[in-house]
Amino acid sequence: MGFLALLPQKRILSRAGAKRRKKRVVALGRHNHMNIKPKQFRVEEGEKVRLDKWPTMVEPAYKSKEHYRELLDQHTQQLIKLQSLHYASHQYALLLIFQAMDAAGKDGMIRHVMSGVDPQGCQVFSFKQPSAEELKHDFLWRASRCLPERGRIGIFNRSYYEEVLVVRVHPEILNNQGLPKELSDSKTIWTDRYRSIVDFERHLHRNGTRILKFFLHVSKEEQRKRLLARIDDPERNWKFSPDDIAERKLWKQYMKAYEDCLTETNTKYSPWYVVPADDKRNARLIVSQVIRDTLQDLEMQYPKADPERRRELRTIRKSLAG
Repeated sequence: MGFLALLPQKRILSRAGAKRRKKRVVALGRHNHMNIKPKQFRVEEGEKVRLDKWPTMVEPAYKSKEHYRELLDQHTQQLIKLQSLHYASHQYALLLIFQAMDAAGKDGMIRHVMSGVDPQGCQVFSFKQPSAEELKHDFLWRASRCLPERGRIGIFNRSYYEEVLVVRVHPEILNNQGLPKELSDSKTIWTDRYRSIVDFERHLHRNGTRILKFFLHVSKEEQRKRLLARIDDPERNWKFSPDDIAERKLWKQYMKAYEDCLTETNTKYSPWYVVPADDKRNARLIVSQVIRDTLQDLEMQYPKADPERRRELRTIRKSLAG
């Protein structure tokens, strides 16, 4: 019965309206550069999100596979330089959060976009089912222990947002979290958790952490194709789980949970980007540009040596030069 969910079905296009589709399109440049406008994918402050109005596919910013590789390489080289400055200036921390349905491309996104970044300045955390120790604390506790320090980039492959997504779709999970009865009321708990998340992210922003949140928006049809590919390719069988099929059957519930989450936790200082993810390559170009632009907008500079330090360096250089 589980595999019936993978049988062919009519393609679901997330954005049928031509007017809104044109607003969210990616323009292709005439030369070797691309013209992606990140604001086209950023949720506007106060906007009520309806995912069926957001595209899962837009006009690609690349003309060929080779062109894609060239563009991504340009971005990664720029990210390498910006990360070096970010690490040296030691003023800000950058937190990248990736959320998506199964097979949307989170792992590949992180691997390709951050491929050239210095490992000592970047940390990746994947949040799975909470441990017994983690369940003894509030739902933000385990994430707070993994936050990036100033000068570093932290990447959350799934995050504390699972507590208003998976847990909302599977409310029985709440029974294992040891919450007092008055705090687990289904009428108020999600609003309370949204408020806790917004307050948490505002606190981080006030203390120098810049947060970028990406929802990789894949269509149900494209997910079906990718799950089939995992089944058909022996080298990718390990990536397939029967749980993927069980969760797929709850697609509508997940879309509703995501819509409410994106609406309630999107802020000016901690924005959500809804990234069309049916085309993995184009999604990587969009995300890499958002990250690059964010780092460029930070007021960073390499530390300058004071006169005493420069004299010390001259003395050391003289001794080394012989």
